[in-house]
Amino acid sequence: MEAIRKELESRKSEIEKELELLFKANMKITDWDVPEADDKEAAQIIISIMKDKLDSIQSAVDAGEYDNY
Repeated sequence: MEAIRKELESRKSEIEKELELLFKANMKITDWDVPEADDKEAAQIIISIMKDKLDSIQSAVDAGEYDNY
């Protein structure tokens, strides 16, 4: 377990940057597709979508779907 924690801690910054990049890319796409979009509203919706998917992944983890990934 300690080896896993150390490995993921060493990549924590990379994982966080990738998540932020995904968020920012979707903000830009929304601005391109809907120029008059309310950016704050768009940001909240994107965050909600991301949280829902993370919850779905957590449920799959809890159900054992990634035990032998």
